[in-house]
Amino acid sequence: MAKKDKHVSETPATQQLRAAGVAFSEHPYDYVDHGGTAESARQLGVAEHAVVKTLVMQDERAQPLIVLMHGDCQVSTKNLAREIGAKAVEPCKPEVAQRHSGYLVGGTSPFGVRKAMPVYVEAGVLELPTIYINGGRRGYLVGIAPSVLTELLAARPVRCALAG
Repeated sequence: MAKKDKHVSETPATQQLRAAGVAFSEHPYDYVDHGGTAESARQLGVAEHAVVKTLVMQDERAQPLIVLMHGDCQVSTKNLAREIGAKAVEPCKPEVAQRHSGYLVGGTSPFGVRKAMPVYVEAGVLELPTIYINGGRRGYLVGIAPSVLTELLAARPVRCALAG
């Protein structure tokens, strides 16, 4: 396939989106260590609530899972565990998350991950008109319709948000 249009970055995430025929916008920004979604939202001029962070977590059996959460909220691991029928859920250590996802922490996308993992999405995310989610590298978000999360990733809606 000849590349006619110039892409900001081709990543496993954008490859999966393109292969599935998903329309997305590209939003590069200057990555800032520990800047998080507040920094990307500020630079891109979008609401932090619409910037979705991709969190690699694990249950009590060390089975990995992905949680997609509003940028301005935290995950209630207790509520998440209850919703998914686990005894406990905790964030993976950065090196473990990287091994599961294939992405550097700060550049983790739910698309194009190295290892198939169940995906859970905060239900409120699905109510937004557009979301901005990591495109597979630090300093790079893609804008998509939230329905892509359930259609392409089979993401299961959960209610586990805590105000940030």
